[in-house]
Amino acid sequence: MDHLQESYVDSEPLDTSPNLTPDQLESESDSQLPGSPSMSRKRARTSCTSEEIEEMLACKDSSQESVTHSTAVHPSATPVRDDTYYFEDGSFVLQVENTLFNVHRTILSKDSSIFSSMFQLPQGENAVDGMSDDQPLILSGDNVSEFKHFLWALYALPHELMSIHTPQADVVRLVDIARVSYKYHFKSLEAWALDAINDHVNRKDSALFTFPSPSPSGFAISRGTFQANSTQLSQLIRLAQLCDHERLLSTMITLLKRMMSQGIEYAHLAMTLADELDLRTLRGVAYLEVMQKAAVVVRRDKGKGVLNEDGEGADTDIVDSEGRLIVSAEQQLRLLTGYYRLTQAWEKLRTCPIPFDHAASCGATWHQHGCTQSWLEFWKEKTKGETVIVLALSDFLGRLKVIAKEFDRWGSATYMHHDCRLIARKVIQEKIRQVEETLPDFFVEESI
Repeated sequence: MDHLQESYVDSEPLDTSPNLTPDQLESESDSQLPGSPSMSRKRARTSCTSEEIEEMLACKDSSQESVTHSTAVHPSATPVRDDTYYFEDGSFVLQVENTLFNVHRTILSKDSSIFSSMFQLPQGENAVDGMSDDQPLILSGDNVSEFKHFLWALYALPHELMSIHTPQADVVRLVDIARVSYKYHFKSLEAWALDAINDHVNRKDSALFTFPSPSPSGFAISRGTFQANSTQLSQLIRLAQLCDHERLLSTMITLLKRMMSQGIEYAHLAMTLADELDLRTLRGVAYLEVMQKAAVVVRRDKGKGVLNEDGEGADTDIVDSEGRLIVSAEQQLRLLTGYYRLTQAWEKLRTCPIPFDHAASCGATWHQHGCTQSWLEFWKEKTKGETVIVLALSDFLGRLKVIAKEFDRWGSATYMHHDCRLIARKVIQEKIRQVEETLPDFFVEESI
């Protein structure tokens, strides 16, 4: 594979998990924040026992608290009341960073949330967090902006909620709602926000993504456009995978596949996300797209170019100054593995045509030997035809699709029985489907 250069620079994945501390409302094992390595696709449980909640509510001295978000609570800063969600008739005080929210216990108890389980615990004799500004319940790992978006969803009026169904819907707000809802187990609210995001992405008038304009040399992709699109794509794919929302995940993967044909940058993004999140449905087509590109693939220095949860990397350059695609050591090995396996699979199939069973009517009214010979001659001729050999040797799937078209054109010129032709057409299509389903396995190096 001429365009795959080899080097021996070690590469290791960047740990993007947040610096978590014991949270007063959740445990690391149950409510994983976006960007953590495990990225659990299934929620382990939907309720907590009293012992677990007591442990989660264990108080810590401010001197032991570590930074859990980009903006930490400063020990000496005086908390301020939020101008929107500090209600005078509120019954529970929460502190996010240096902002106080006084909301209603009945609102927080909705949807079998973690707050509902917490409120059912015996209060005991000690003062309870959340009863006053002097002793609020401190939520770590959140920021004020995203928490206000979450409270907006809990308190918004019907006509305000309808705004999510317009082209001007605030997707950032919906993402924040989904994340915070996932963290505190507001299952219905989480599903509502994710469904709204999915509907917005699928709108024809959605302005969420900017598609490149065709040019004589292909598609012109500006650096700014790619960075904006990749950030949004990465964020939504990670969110859908974290929350196990199959509809949104399928929508985003389909959209990214569509963008892959418009630029090598999107194929690289798809390949990187497929590796990070173990997305089988994306891995095969992403690696195949990168492998078929003419750009030379070189190895990236250790620690560079790994995407964080916002779709940005330490090194945002994907193509080097010589026009070569930059990949990790593991990705280069998978590309080489895929190239070898796909070329071997094609060579084996070329010399051994796909077998099929003759129709019953063929044996009764036709000479089966002549039918078989006609099929073998077709296969030998077309697998060496110009329309096939112009494709890359590793383009196993593309060559199969060309043969399927050639078989349809063959038509009445064949000496095969009519019913056998239908069976042969079916086995070609079945082979294409089989290769598409197993395509990710061609790029798995461990089982060589």
